[in-house]
Amino acid sequence: MARILVYSRTTGYRHSSIQAGVEALEKLGADHSFAVEASEGVHCFRPGRLERYDAIVFLSTSGAVLDEMGRAALAHYMKQGGSWLGIHAASTTEYDWPWFEGLVGAWFDRHPEIQPAVIDVEDREHPATEHLGEKWERTDEWYAFRRNPRSAVQDIRILLTVDEATYQGGTMGADHPLSWCHEYGGGKAFYTALGHADETYQDPEFLRHVLGGLRWLGVETKEPDEA
Repeated sequence: MARILVYSRTTGYRHSSIQAGVEALEKLGADHSFAVEASEGVHCFRPGRLERYDAIVFLSTSGAVLDEMGRAALAHYMKQGGSWLGIHAASTTEYDWPWFEGLVGAWFDRHPEIQPAVIDVEDREHPATEHLGEKWERTDEWYAFRRNPRSAVQDIRILLTVDEATYQGGTMGADHPLSWCHEYGGGKAFYTALGHADETYQDPEFLRHVLGGLRWLGVETKEPDEA
C-alpha cells in the first residue's frame, strides 16, 4: 500500500482549514487505499525517514518549517526520485531557501479579499483536471505570486489559471497560474493554490483535483469498488 506524509507545520500565518485538510486527506486515503501519516514534527525530515513515503504533501505550511537537516533530507529525497505536492499556503514557506522556490515553482506574494472568480482549465488531459470542464467557478483566496512560473520554471506544465477580470484585486495580469506541475531536483512536484477554507475540503471536485495530483506523482490509488 502506498503511503504519504502530510506535513502542516506553520511558523507564519496558520490557516484554520489545516485540520479539515488533514481529515479530508485521511478520508481520501481510506477511500482510495493509500496510507496517510500526518505530522507537524520536523523529526520526520531526517536521513532515511522520508524514503518510506511515496509522496510528501505540504498542507498550508508557512514560514520556516525545516531545520538544516530537514532541508538536506528533503533535497535528498527529491534527488532520489521523490514526489512532492503543495497545497495553498505551501507557497508561503521557506522564503530564504531558493531551492524550495524551485520546488514549489513560485512563492506567494499577496492576495485580495476572499471572493468568487472563474478558473480557466488550461490543461484537461492531466489526472488533476480531467474531471473538470473548461471553466471552474469557485470562491477562494486568490494567491498572486512573486514570479510567473510559466516563464520562470523550465518545462512547467500549467494546469489552471484564474481570470483576473472575474474578481477584484488581481495583480498578475492576463496570465495568472494557480496550479502546475514539473520535474524538479530528480523528482516530481505538483502545486495547487486552492484550498483556503474548511469547506473546500468537502468539495468532491477539489478532492479529485488533489487525488489526481497524487496519481500524477505516482502514488498508487484504487477506486472504492476496487479496494
